[in-house]
Amino acid sequence: MIGRIFTVGGLTLVSRATGFVRDIVLAAVLGAGPVADAFFVALRLPNHFRAIFAEGAFNAAFVPAYARIRQQGGADPAKLFADRVFTILFGCVGFLVVVALLFTPEVISLLAPGFSEDPGRFALAVELTRITFPYLLLMSLVTLYGGILNALARFAAAAAAPILLNLSMIATLAVAVFFPTPGHAAAWGVFIAGILEVLLVGGDTWRNGVMTALRWPKWDEDVKRFFHALGPATIGSAGIQIALFADTIIASFLAAGAISALYYADRLNQLPIGVIGIAVGTVLLPEMASRIAAGDEAAARHAQNRAIELTLLLSIPCLVAFLLLPDLIMRALFMRGKFTAADATAAGQTLAAYALGLLPFVLIRSVTATFLARGDTATPMKASLTAVGINVGFKAAFFYFTSLAQVGLALATSIGAWLNLGLVIWFAARRGHLAFDPPLRGATTGLTAAGVALAVVLSLAQGPVARLFADWTAWREESTLAVLAAIGAAVYGAIVLTLFGKQWLAALRRRKRPTALGPPALPD
Repeated sequence: MIGRIFTVGGLTLVSRATGFVRDIVLAAVLGAGPVADAFFVALRLPNHFRAIFAEGAFNAAFVPAYARIRQQGGADPAKLFADRVFTILFGCVGFLVVVALLFTPEVISLLAPGFSEDPGRFALAVELTRITFPYLLLMSLVTLYGGILNALARFAAAAAAPILLNLSMIATLAVAVFFPTPGHAAAWGVFIAGILEVLLVGGDTWRNGVMTALRWPKWDEDVKRFFHALGPATIGSAGIQIALFADTIIASFLAAGAISALYYADRLNQLPIGVIGIAVGTVLLPEMASRIAAGDEAAARHAQNRAIELTLLLSIPCLVAFLLLPDLIMRALFMRGKFTAADATAAGQTLAAYALGLLPFVLIRSVTATFLARGDTATPMKASLTAVGINVGFKAAFFYFTSLAQVGLALATSIGAWLNLGLVIWFAARRGHLAFDPPLRGATTGLTAAGVALAVVLSLAQGPVARLFADWTAWREESTLAVLAAIGAAVYGAIVLTLFGKQWLAALRRRKRPTALGPPALPD
């Protein structure tokens, strides 16, 4: 399992690295003004709906169902099931896209009402959204194909697909002079990327002999069971997206640049969430589903505990860095072109607020896997909706009663994340689905101590390292961040090795492979 996690995590890291290059180009070309705000709204809308109808809900319901059918019935029943789901997904999402394209002004008025006070920004957001929204349909197909491949323990193509988004946007932004605005260039980059991602992941699906086809849906037992799981999963995913919609709605009333600050801070926060949390959860879900289908509950719990250990090991340094060095990180990565020092400060404060919820952000996929692997999407939904209600309540309170601006929105998101994780753990423990074994408890204590020591070292080193490069006129922030990152990596690595030894890391890597779901897959 660890090898597959590193496959997904490594490709996700490449995706995030190219994503940073993309964001650096975005910051330089778009900055954090009205055009940037309009584009980020246009990008958020299809991404919100994708998270509801595609990646979030769909994967939670489809991957365990497909794995179970293939495990118990073989390849043919699994393909029949996938074909029927493909037909329904294509029809429903296609209809949604058509409706959104016809009523885009109304959608923008509903989800970014503050833009109505700025006709220019409103009109641009409508125009850009009509370019980006078909990306939702394309990503729904990518999600379906990726879910099939993940159930076969093939993760590379789906993990690599987001790289194409970054490369496509970088390419169109490089020739932005040929578009009406840089926002148009970025929007067309999103649309082109969707086509390329379908070709990549769909091609891998076809090569493995599991490509879907249009087939008249039949309401058989497998499809019924899938939709029984999809309903709560959709509601749960919608709840999370409602909180993000609230960010967009409230931020549209704030000063220009607030939406952009949220975007850049969230991009940094998504690095550990994607490379660690989502990568681990992506591999863990089919692993647990196959073990539970084979009746091996102990192995499923063991895999989950080790996944949580790995998540904590890799995410704690990110938490420390985001809390202690947010402004430096933003200046080093984005402060060039139209992205000013004031923009970096606003985004850095927002990043620190997001970082307060980083641990629940990265752990939630591993913890909810114990329910999703059993086909139970209702319990995570209950936890999610409860947390979202609290989250949105805090967003409104911070907006009306404080001057925190977009920082308050990020802080409310972190509060909701902790509540969501706490509820899921409580539900899982009460049902006997989750038990933190002694090795995990010991690892948590040791890694917490390592994180505290890392924070102390970085706090002491920050001033001297900054003074070392104070006279530099170029690359000052970048060099300061690089030296502090090197010091932090050395210190954290040394502490972990001292506390746990090489044997613990070696034991963390040792895994029994999951039960085969069919003929052996070709190597990634």
